[in-house]
Amino acid sequence: MRMNGWRSLLFVPATSPQLLAKAMRSGADAVIVDLEDSVAPERKAEARRLAHEAITAGGNDVPLLLRVNSQPEWLQEDLAQAPLDRLQGVMLPKVESAQQVLDVHAALARLGAPQLTIAVLIETARGVLNAERIAAASPNLAALGFGAEDYASEMGVAPQPPSLLWPAQQVATCARAFGQACWGLPGSIAEIADMEAFGALVSQARAVGFTGTVCIHPKQVTVANQGFGPSAAELEWAAKVVAADEDAQRSGLGAVQLEGRMIDRPIVERARSWLRFAAR
Repeated sequence: MRMNGWRSLLFVPATSPQLLAKAMRSGADAVIVDLEDSVAPERKAEARRLAHEAITAGGNDVPLLLRVNSQPEWLQEDLAQAPLDRLQGVMLPKVESAQQVLDVHAALARLGAPQLTIAVLIETARGVLNAERIAAASPNLAALGFGAEDYASEMGVAPQPPSLLWPAQQVATCARAFGQACWGLPGSIAEIADMEAFGALVSQARAVGFTGTVCIHPKQVTVANQGFGPSAAELEWAAKVVAADEDAQRSGLGAVQLEGRMIDRPIVERARSWLRFAAR
């Protein structure tokens, strides 16, 4: 399953299965059942059981992903006990090498799910430097995510755009180069009160090249869905561009002027992509 159209992915702790039904109604493009950061070490076994029950009981209206643990001993149990046939993908955190992706792919194959989609989170300096190799690791890899909080912590900087624009763009560029979705923000995901500030961060993320973001609160979902899709003004502009291009082609012209700007092929393709996105 390709994930390029997903703008919002809402996390639900596996230890809080009662939240899954609410998350499925939040408007998120996908829901991530989390076995990693939101689950204390002593509750990992319980979380696997609860995740299996919740995912099995859940409907198919919204795509479900399972975020597993990156530690090998926990990872194997996470995958072995997961209802893989009910998932649209597995999310692997703290990825620093292509081998980690290959290992997950091999584990899924042993469990009878060789075609299950993989998404990864790049959250360290080493992961950012290896992002191109990671993106090329497996045809089953459909998305790269950027973990701003962990990256900023390792670098000893605040999770703010001035410190994170370069690594965020590195991850987004590598994902785009391989036709993958790219999720993230050049700043903290922790903002759940000031939605205007969160919306500004989403706008910066879209400008960097991200296609969506994970969310940790339902309030963030609406903002992400709006921010990562073309606005009404952009769609109006796109329709004019496509119409002008079609007129130019009928007249045998390679480029045309519209509202004081030359409209050439890259601009037309961007306009068409926005219209296709809106149609989906």
